[in-house]
Amino acid sequence: MAESKLSYRRILESSVIVGGASIVNIIIGLLRIKMVAVLLGPTGIGLLSLYASLMSAASAVVGMGVNAAGTRQIAEAFSKEDERAQVVIRRAMFWGTFLMASVGALVIFASRDILAVQVLGGAEHSIIVSWLALGVALAVASASQGAVIQGMRRIGDMARLSVYSSALNTVLGVGLVWYWGSAGLGAYVLIGPLVSFVLGYWYVSHLPQLSSGLIAVREITHQWQTLLRLGVPLMGAGVFSALVQLWIRIEVGNKFGPESLGHFQAAWVISMQYLSFLLVAMAADYYPRLTGVIDDHKAATRLVNEQAEIALLLSAPVLIAMIGLAAWVIPMLYSMDFYPAVEVLRWQLLGDVLKVASWPLSFVILASGAGKTFFLTEALALTLMGGLIAGLSSNVGLRITGIAFLACYLVYLPLVYWIARRKIGFRWQGGLVKLIVTIFSLCLGVMIVSSMYWWGAAVAAFLSLAFAFFTLLRISNMSDLNGSMAKLGVIAKRILG
Repeated sequence: MAESKLSYRRILESSVIVGGASIVNIIIGLLRIKMVAVLLGPTGIGLLSLYASLMSAASAVVGMGVNAAGTRQIAEAFSKEDERAQVVIRRAMFWGTFLMASVGALVIFASRDILAVQVLGGAEHSIIVSWLALGVALAVASASQGAVIQGMRRIGDMARLSVYSSALNTVLGVGLVWYWGSAGLGAYVLIGPLVSFVLGYWYVSHLPQLSSGLIAVREITHQWQTLLRLGVPLMGAGVFSALVQLWIRIEVGNKFGPESLGHFQAAWVISMQYLSFLLVAMAADYYPRLTGVIDDHKAATRLVNEQAEIALLLSAPVLIAMIGLAAWVIPMLYSMDFYPAVEVLRWQLLGDVLKVASWPLSFVILASGAGKTFFLTEALALTLMGGLIAGLSSNVGLRITGIAFLACYLVYLPLVYWIARRKIGFRWQGGLVKLIVTIFSLCLGVMIVSSMYWWGAAVAAFLSLAFAFFTLLRISNMSDLNGSMAKLGVIAKRILG
């Protein structure tokens, strides 16, 4: 029991540190998007999404999944306190990343005319693609730096790096768009990876020095082969995801026009951004920890259950409130021109309930090194989402983008549960199934009521507050928190009777 409470407390601590930084990033990011939306409108947001999707897809290809594989390898060496192995992995990542980023940028630059026409719709975008080639190289390099920091479980450094990067990205990016207008969108997309690379370099250079002696080229080559063997399937999943996202945006833009693409992107950003405080925290500490205990099936199962419960408890109040208040959130964060995004956002948020439940299970696949299995599961779910949007958009309209997101996770959740069951004998414990069903039912009910009646927002606010008290009470009981959090737990207990 004491070990379980200690584990819960550690999950909460990492969630508070990284999640707190992510909340700051969300606020900064939404402020950044709000400014760009006011300056450029739905058409500008849609064009920005195409630039970002192209750079994301290219970065996934060029990076070869080495950052995810490197995180796993460093975390494993770190848990064993093997300093020599950490040095070998870091050097292999450095030289391999340098080579991949350089070659990838050159290939994209050479293909700029083709990409401009086929992806962005016109040869006039070729100059933008030329600059995006540099952005891809910087994104790959900064991802490698982040993998080193994450693998060594430098949670505080990760939090500071993300906040500083987001703040600088906002100041510089919005300034460029304000000064140049739509002509500054290319520079806006480029600023993000540039700032992340510069700050990442500073943090990595200040990591503790490790003693290892002489490192033979043979050791680095062998480690690089291992990174590629683990990384290529992960790269495939990343590339497939980025290409599907790009395909969806092209499909929406072609069938409904640039304004509808901006509406879809607005809903997508909110749905992805606000949950990132949980998902980033999960990747930061939970993934390295799970990698260290993956061979102990009992310990791994316990850790997955603990992480899933914490994630669901923390996300539920936000999910309930956001679904009910979507009609106010969209105009507030963007403008009334984006109001058609409200229905899409509600469907996506409903799918986020299942996404939160499925993510701890998906990390079992990564931690066990089953890259091919991870690729196949991601590809299946994403193909379903893209296929539904392409096949039904003409009949259902823009809301199919949200419905397809929900359908994707209706398939993905049982799939990753089955895989985790085969890998580590996993089972949901401690009433997790009941918790998932309860949260999903509350969100569905709020979605229906808030879509039909004006007072649905008040119902959502009440249920969100009630669930927040329940979350506080549950977390206080299962982790033996001290100080102000313990006092809040006592208050929650009294309120809930």
